[in-house]
Amino acid sequence: MPPFDGNIVQILLWAVIGYSLGSVPFGILVTRALGLGNLREIGSGNIGTTNVLRTGSKLGALATLILDGGKGAVAVLLARYFGSEMAAQVAALAAFVGHCFPVWLGFKGGKGVATFLGILLALAWPVGIAACLTWLATAILSRISSLSALCAAALSPIWSIMLGRFEFVFLCCALAALIFWRHKDNIKRLKTKTEPKIGQK
Repeated sequence: MPPFDGNIVQILLWAVIGYSLGSVPFGILVTRALGLGNLREIGSGNIGTTNVLRTGSKLGALATLILDGGKGAVAVLLARYFGSEMAAQVAALAAFVGHCFPVWLGFKGGKGVATFLGILLALAWPVGIAACLTWLATAILSRISSLSALCAAALSPIWSIMLGRFEFVFLCCALAALIFWRHKDNIKRLKTKTEPKIGQK
């Protein structure tokens, strides 16, 4: 973690801004805009990219992926530019929490994978690319989105260490822990080999 700069008001401000950006439910907004129905009543009911793909719209899924990743990246970049490195990490964590627990949806949001990857790409792009490649390689081999997310999350602290970005290790560990928590039901299905593969409804 970077040293605390002592400006608690600024840190709290970026926490609020990060949460506000992260809490925008792009999956729901995209599916409504494309006339794909109520995402909460489709597939798993999740608001993320994988569930949008279950509507049959690859365009909708791609838009959700980019927007959910983008909101995490924007939170980080704004906080870094106008605040500090500490503010950027606080905004990153707050954006992730906002996506997973948005106040607008009764704190029932997504699982945060796209937002997680967007955050890492903005914080340290080599770490972000390593995490994206981990997700992609696992997805190609297993065709299981949740397993890909868990592998990318679990390895992110290791990528941070190997790529010399030690200041992000704690944040990566915190985000990975939250991703595992949000995927607890998926983990149960992975154990029983009942987890659906990418593209299955």
